[in-house]
Amino acid sequence: MRRGGTPRPGGTAGRLRFALGPALLTVALAAGCADSGPPQAGSGTAATGSASPSRTMTDAELCARVVGHWSREVLDGGTYGDYQSMGLSDRQYGILREVVDAARTVKRRQGPGAAEELIDRRAREECAERYRDGGPSKGPWS
Repeated sequence: MRRGGTPRPGGTAGRLRFALGPALLTVALAAGCADSGPPQAGSGTAATGSASPSRTMTDAELCARVVGHWSREVLDGGTYGDYQSMGLSDRQYGILREVVDAARTVKRRQGPGAAEELIDRRAREECAERYRDGGPSKGPWS
């Protein structure tokens, strides 16, 4: 801080905003992943005819969701970011790189629609395989 008590430009406040962005995205993705159950009356959402009970996502499902999201971002943006800034574990980042490499090839040969389908399928398959035993810490971020 300066002597007048005001923070310097680019000081702690700027670093805090930079650090909170990926964390908030991770929380939002995780919160949006849970099935919130049937729509409430007056919510403006039409019922689908079958009410499913609210449940928690498995580690593999959460992995597939975040890997699918970031795979699309990397495929569209062309570059990888730091896995920690993406909110991914080392294991998830490895899956991301494999999925994106395959999706780039498919996108060149068959177009973006086929690449999207491949991302969904491969993220589900790879995450299910790697999380079938729960992993070293028995959690989704290992």
